[in-house]
Amino acid sequence: MLSQLWAIVQRDLLSEWRAREVVIGMLVMALLTLLVFNFAFDLTGAQRVASGSGAFWVAVVFATLLGFGRATALERQEGAWEGLLLSPVERPVIFLAKLVSMLSFVVVVEAVALVVMAVLFGLPVFRSGVLVVLALGTLGLCTLGTLFSVMTAQAKAREVLLPALLFPLAIPVVISAVRGTVLELSGFSAEAAPWKSLLGGFVVLFFSLSLVTFGAVAEE
Repeated sequence: MLSQLWAIVQRDLLSEWRAREVVIGMLVMALLTLLVFNFAFDLTGAQRVASGSGAFWVAVVFATLLGFGRATALERQEGAWEGLLLSPVERPVIFLAKLVSMLSFVVVVEAVALVVMAVLFGLPVFRSGVLVVLALGTLGLCTLGTLFSVMTAQAKAREVLLPALLFPLAIPVVISAVRGTVLELSGFSAEAAPWKSLLGGFVVLFFSLSLVTFGAVAEE
């Protein structure tokens, strides 16, 4: 199973390395969002932490949405998705491989975005507590995105359906991530613990549901 998972992930990473179509688009989206927020808010006042945290997670959500839409469209155009479904690979393995691939792309984008955020907003973003919130929030978003991108891939209006399905369920994840990030950046790690626990609960719930339903969704 691990060899099959790694083979799919390796294929996705190699394909992106050659084409550079997904990560570049995600990076541009994330950096533009941060830049716009930088000029839109007063970064010298007490709201600097809240503004920076909100800007970062908005950038991550938009970039992730763009990445899922583009990656799914490329696979459908090249016929890779149909070939993958016909291969003797269990559906949960395919789900995990696609999740790992997209997590790899998002982590690259977030690493760059964190550096830009630290420079523009002057925030200590590389704290352990902040990175924990970041990891949980990213995993929650990518889990939902992997499921819904497959669900909407065959639809003609997938560009509209994907955000329509993703955003309502992603709202609790984003709110928890923003609040946890604000509290961690402000030095209130104890107050951030409930938000991290809530994020962890969402991750477990969404991951379990996606793992169970992915097979049926992929066959549609």
